[in-house]
Amino acid sequence: MQSKKNEIWVGGFVLIALAAIIFLCLKVADIRSFGSQTTYRVTAAFDNIGGLKERSPVKIGGVVIGRVGKIWLDKKTYTPQVDLDIFTQYDNIPSSSSLSIRTSGLLGEQYVALNVGFDDPDLGVTMLKDGDRIEDTKPAMVLEDLIGQFLYKSGGGDHRQSSAVPAQAH
Repeated sequence: MQSKKNEIWVGGFVLIALAAIIFLCLKVADIRSFGSQTTYRVTAAFDNIGGLKERSPVKIGGVVIGRVGKIWLDKKTYTPQVDLDIFTQYDNIPSSSSLSIRTSGLLGEQYVALNVGFDDPDLGVTMLKDGDRIEDTKPAMVLEDLIGQFLYKSGGGDHRQSSAVPAQAH
């Protein structure tokens, strides 16, 4: 009888541990529900996407408004193309908006920041809709490039001054 009781306790702990592991996996994957929110797709071209991945967040001022849907390379221009799935509740974003790829913290995940443009119907500015393209993009800042620029600038760009020998006056 005692061994049966122990087996029930062990089984209960195993079930709790399994539920905790599933919960953590869903939290890490950032899955809020098994249903999907309705979205509309917008495309943009970037010179460099850095470490951007599919399902990375799209944010306005830190608020997640969508996800990166698909990343692909244009076969003619060989530039990275990014499809953004924006939640339909954010359907009033002006077409004059711009995109930039940023990093959370120094070495954190990369995300797409949407900088809201101006809304002026007299200038032909409309709201983004499914199938639109955002032309104004800024590429990802690659940490190695920033370090290289810093080292180049701190190394003294003009070496002629340091090697010149001052002339002696007689």
